[in-house]
Amino acid sequence: MKTNFDEKVSENLIHHTMTEVLDILLIDRTTSTKKKTKNIIWGNDNYIHFGADKYSALSQIKSELLTGYMKDLILPRSMKNKQLQKNRTKKNGEVFTPTWIVKKQNDLIEQEYKNDTLLDYIQRIWLEVTAGEAPYMVTRYDMETGYPIDLHKRVGFLDRKLQRINMSINDKIEWHNLVLIAYKSSYGFEWNGDSLLLARENLIYSYQEYYIDKWKTLPSIDNLKEIANIISYNVFQMDGLTCTIPFSSIEQKNVEMQLSLQLFDDEEKLDDIEKVVKKTGKRVKIMDWEKEKLVYFDERIK
Repeated sequence: MKTNFDEKVSENLIHHTMTEVLDILLIDRTTSTKKKTKNIIWGNDNYIHFGADKYSALSQIKSELLTGYMKDLILPRSMKNKQLQKNRTKKNGEVFTPTWIVKKQNDLIEQEYKNDTLLDYIQRIWLEVTAGEAPYMVTRYDMETGYPIDLHKRVGFLDRKLQRINMSINDKIEWHNLVLIAYKSSYGFEWNGDSLLLARENLIYSYQEYYIDKWKTLPSIDNLKEIANIISYNVFQMDGLTCTIPFSSIEQKNVEMQLSLQLFDDEEKLDDIEKVVKKTGKRVKIMDWEKEKLVYFDERIK
């Protein structure tokens, strides 16, 4: 099934026109170090039939695995077959919210802040939990049908920030600086790596679309890389129940020998004692943009 949406969210399009941007969008900032960059993981086994060594739930998503002849591998939920949608709902609790509900909920929250100054409004921190493809952040298309939504009718909280900036600012440098603030104050997390990548792509495409709407030209590759960098920190992979990287918590069964004295006799006996030791998962870090340093997510939200 093809829709107008196909050409807009395409890893292949990004890969061919802005390779460095896709590479940034795939980075996992929690597991990466100064010496080694690591990517987000698939987070599910939906693609394992293409090869367990590269497409297992724990495997990192690499650009070469989803471009070229694999360009249609990752599809939005609306374009996945019904059985796969059902399986993902059953296994991962994946349920996407219709746009009209997104609008109603964001409208309700926004009522409290509508009279903010432009700067106060755009720097207010919002977080979309279990974000999926990030419709609460940017509603580029309808979650049920996949049809594109007109730029001026979008209702995500980042959409609203960008719409106010476009309406209020006519200086290009000031526009750019305020857009950076808007992105830095907008967060979201998701378990599934494929959905997370779509969410990140939706944010980078939204930037490009609002830029074109305002300035009637394409943004520079440097601008896109700057926005992609922010997105890679702010829209991240996480198990929302533990605030850790998915699958990083491990249960290990250790068998220990314990010396025991049997009641009513003088015999000593060695007993096998099985203990389950749970290894704490890798805590997710996010960027504190005021301090310009990574902080633990579970501490930041307290």
